[in-house]
Amino acid sequence: MKLASYRNGTRDGQLMVVSRDLSRAVAVPALAATMQEVLDDWDGIAPELEKVYAALNAGELDDAEDFSEALCESPLPRAYQWADGSAYVNHVELVRKARNAEMPPSFWTDPLMYQGGSDDFLGPKDDIEMADTSWGIDFEGEIAVITDDVPMGATAEQAGAAIRLLMLVNDVSLRGLIPNELGKGFGFFQSKPSSAFSPVAVTPDELGSHWHDFKVHLPLLSEYNGQPFGKPDAGQDMTFNFGQLVAHAAKTRHLGAGAIIGSGTVSNKQGTDHGSAIAEGGVGYSCIAEVRMIETIRDGKPTTGFMQFGDTIRIEMKDPEGRSIFGSIDQKVVQYTGPEHDE
Repeated sequence: MKLASYRNGTRDGQLMVVSRDLSRAVAVPALAATMQEVLDDWDGIAPELEKVYAALNAGELDDAEDFSEALCESPLPRAYQWADGSAYVNHVELVRKARNAEMPPSFWTDPLMYQGGSDDFLGPKDDIEMADTSWGIDFEGEIAVITDDVPMGATAEQAGAAIRLLMLVNDVSLRGLIPNELGKGFGFFQSKPSSAFSPVAVTPDELGSHWHDFKVHLPLLSEYNGQPFGKPDAGQDMTFNFGQLVAHAAKTRHLGAGAIIGSGTVSNKQGTDHGSAIAEGGVGYSCIAEVRMIETIRDGKPTTGFMQFGDTIRIEMKDPEGRSIFGSIDQKVVQYTGPEHDE
């Protein structure tokens, strides 16, 4: 099943059931007005939505309309919980190696995770508004899951069974602000502004055989300024699967229905090296920071700059037949001019 949230002037949008080929959509106000309503009563509402989904795919709904990604909010325009992991330890190892820092052995056994802001997600086509490019604007291509209620202390298997939906993520990062924030010992805040999610969230069964071991085994595609930038396989080199990530988040607290847990930047090691660009025959990267780390390791200093005003990023995932699964995140960096003031 595929679900989306259309903009409708409210904070939480209007729930839409979307056809498998992303061509048609239908509102279901008699069943649920918002995505969160479905998550609050998944066992009661989801089976009815599945019937609508089947009818929509069969072309049996007269009230269906053409699906528009441009009308989409992020599937959950705001959420009770957004916690992002770093499941691809190659990404972490790269960052630390570039600054000649040893990686603690615990990073291979205990996931990294931070708690992000979830009150103001960006829509998948919204601009990335930033006041200053010196902040080091970067994109991060990731996958995220949305959970049902997860009890505190759930095992990885129990936590994985509570996964209801999957999405793609652009976890925008401000690399220039990160060092000082982490140096304070309290973690990310200003350096992690609003994230954007794919137009559509899908149930795991939509991925068929490409969803197993609580991982998505397909390439995550990134295009930076219209050029291929990354196509790493999301199931490869994922040290911690989503069951483990959700269980980590629930170790000391209950997770409420609608909690979003991210994978961290999708990254492949690519043999004995840490990776190479698509133009060099590799699978590329899911963020600019990794390119800069490779340059630092190889040449002693980075030469690739971070995003500037006017730069664009597209993040998407396709099935083996080339069909988009989640729709695409398409964003442009623009200058933020500040809040309006009354004259």
